[in-house]
Amino acid sequence: MAEEIPVYLFTGFMDSGKTSLVMETLFENEFGDGAKGVIIMCEDGEKEYDEAKLAAVNFKLTEIAAEEEFTTGRLEQINSEFSPEQVFIEYNGTWEISKLLEVTMPKGWVIVQSLATVDSTTFDLYMNNMRQMMQEQVFSSDVVIFNRTDDQTDRGRLRRTIKTINRRAQIVYERTDGTIDERPEELPFDINQEVIELSDSDYAIWYMDAMENYKKYEKKKIKFRALVYNPPNLKKGIFVPGRFAMTCCIEDVTFIGFKCKYDKEEELQHKAWIDITAQVHVEFAREYKGKGPVLYPVAIEPADKPEDELVYFS
Repeated sequence: MAEEIPVYLFTGFMDSGKTSLVMETLFENEFGDGAKGVIIMCEDGEKEYDEAKLAAVNFKLTEIAAEEEFTTGRLEQINSEFSPEQVFIEYNGTWEISKLLEVTMPKGWVIVQSLATVDSTTFDLYMNNMRQMMQEQVFSSDVVIFNRTDDQTDRGRLRRTIKTINRRAQIVYERTDGTIDERPEELPFDINQEVIELSDSDYAIWYMDAMENYKKYEKKKIKFRALVYNPPNLKKGIFVPGRFAMTCCIEDVTFIGFKCKYDKEEELQHKAWIDITAQVHVEFAREYKGKGPVLYPVAIEPADKPEDELVYFS
């Protein structure tokens, strides 16, 4: 049985900091304990590799210059030439991620971590003009690193945008001086209230935080205006209060809601508007594929349809 060869994938647009991250990983974090490695470079950025310095940590550099050359055959050739014990792929930000994911890797090569670098100063520009390409860069990443941040960076908005694309991604904020910004993110509501009352503008933010950090809401009471999802085929004793949310354009509208256990659910009309006050309990739920926040109503009142039926992540 062939020994597993870990592959580390670095994605992101040109000049987003991929090369800097690779070098930081190798030279500052003492990565790999001297195991023989190869960097597969798929684009030329502003920063260049020092091959003599790479040799000092037992790494070599090779290149795949064109998207059509990123094939199983070329990877097999690299494997034969370098016999690596670990592989770094610095992928081209303009190439389709699906191309990489569909290519059969050489025997033993296994992608063990995918990291995406994002320039926080150009993120909005890319999302507005090349949204699909931007989403592809972070869709399957384990870690998304926003670099070039400062005290004015709206970290919460960046985080929420990424989480709507890739909920499991870990988010890291790197300042312009290279240090990590570890300040806790501020929420627009007070979680220490006896009842946390959410405005329409708070709902999407709370949804993301509750799904990711559900433990801190255990036994908390929450109140918000919701649209009832309760079609006839839904399991008895369950309904879903939630809202339609827009990520960045009208094509990206989706319903976001919570599992709610209620023994009078048959009294709630599907697509009716309600004001719900509920206590949160952390439970295993098949719908969440694990543990998550399950609501138990304390009070439900009929409500008027809000002026804007959508909620937003930004």
